[in-house]
Amino acid sequence: MRSRVIAAALAVVALGVVAATASAGVQRAQGNTLTVWLQQDAQNGWPDIVAAANKQFQADHPGWTVSVQYQAWTDHLQKFDATIAGNDTPDVIEMGNTEMTKYMAAGAFSDLTSFKSQFANSSNWLSGLAKSGMYRGNVFGVPYYAGSRVITYRTDLFKKAGITKPPTSLAQFIVDAKKVGVMEKGVKGFAPLYVGGEDWYTALSFVYDFGGTIARTHAGKWVGALDSPKSVAGLTAFKAFFDATQSKSTATLDGTNPWPYTVFSQGLTAANYGPAWYTCCTGAKYKSVTGQFVMPSHTAGKPMPGFLGGSDLAVPAQSNAKAAAVAWIADFTSTQNERALEAKGNIPNATNLLGSSVNERAAARSWFVPQAKHWVDVENGNILKTMLSQILTGQLSVKQAAKVASQNITQTLNES
Repeated sequence: MRSRVIAAALAVVALGVVAATASAGVQRAQGNTLTVWLQQDAQNGWPDIVAAANKQFQADHPGWTVSVQYQAWTDHLQKFDATIAGNDTPDVIEMGNTEMTKYMAAGAFSDLTSFKSQFANSSNWLSGLAKSGMYRGNVFGVPYYAGSRVITYRTDLFKKAGITKPPTSLAQFIVDAKKVGVMEKGVKGFAPLYVGGEDWYTALSFVYDFGGTIARTHAGKWVGALDSPKSVAGLTAFKAFFDATQSKSTATLDGTNPWPYTVFSQGLTAANYGPAWYTCCTGAKYKSVTGQFVMPSHTAGKPMPGFLGGSDLAVPAQSNAKAAAVAWIADFTSTQNERALEAKGNIPNATNLLGSSVNERAAARSWFVPQAKHWVDVENGNILKTMLSQILTGQLSVKQAAKVASQNITQTLNES
C-alpha cells in the first residue's frame, strides 16, 4: 500500500465520528472469515451475483467463509470511519466513485497496483471508474460497475395519452408529461414524473446540458461555478421542468426518500429519471409495461448529459486478509459476473464488455464531479441538496442559491 502511516490516515478519515457510531462497526467473525461491505443495491438488485462470487471464492479457498454486510449510502462512510477508529474495518468495501479520493489520500486503502493483472479486463477498465480508483499513479480501487441515468416509464400510460414514441427534446418531453398528468389527474398523489427535488444528480444534468459546471480550477485553486451564467441557465431549466412535472411536496425530498421506483410501483407516477437498474423494482403489476428511453437534451436530437456514477471495490489498509480480499474481488468482477450485471441494467466495468442498451447509449454524453480531495465533504455537507431545496421552495432565487452554493463549494474544496 502507498502509506503505512495509519495514524495520519485515522486523523483524517475519523473526523466527526462520535462515540455512538462505534457500535456500528463490523461484526467480524473468528477464524477465516472475509468481511465484505456492499451497498444495498446489490442486495436488492443482484444477490445472485454476490452468491456466485461467494461460492467460487469458497470453492477455491477451503476453510474460508464470506460475510457480506449490506450498507446504506446514507451512512456507510460514517460507519466506515468508526471501524477505522476502532481498528475493525471490513476486508473489502464498496465505495462510490466520488468517495474514493479522500480515503486514498488518507492512506486508508491498500495499494493494489501489483495485483491489477489478476482482475479480468483490467486493461480495458472504463476510464471514469479507473481514474476514480487511482491516486498518484497507483491503483487503490477496482472498478465494479457504472450506471448512467435514463427515463424509466410506463408505456401503457404514454400510449393511452397518444404518445407513440419517446421524445427527442426536453421541450417535447415536458409536453408529453403534461398530457399524461392531465389524463391521470383523477389519481390522488399522481405525478407525471417523480424525482425528489434534492436529487442533485438530476438537477446537475441540466446544468451540464446548458454548458455549466460545478467547479473549475484557477491558479491551483478550486472555484465554485454553479453561479456562472450557463450553470444558472441549467438550474433555471431544471426548476421549470420540476414545476411542470410534479408536486411541490417533493421539493425537499432526496432521491431515496422514497425511492422513485417505489412511487412507480404504487402507480403514482408515469416516469422516473434515474439509474437504469430501476426496472428491477417497478412492481410485478407494471413489469410488462415498463420501458426506458434516453433523457433528451434541450437541444433536439441529443441526449442530456447524465451522471456517470459507479462503484469501486477497495481493500482497507487495516485488513489482515488482503490476499483473500483481492481473490474475492477478482471473482466478483469476473467477465461472467460483469456480463450478469450488464443484463440487470448496469454498465460493466470495461469497454470490451459494452453493448448497445439504453443505459449504455445514455452514457454517450456524461458528466462527473470534480476530482477534488474534499468533494466527499461537499456531498456530506448537503451543499447541493440545500441549494435545490432553496430554489424549489422559493426560499431563494436561482441566482441567490447558486451563489451561496458556489461560495460553499469553493471553501470546502480548498480546505487543507
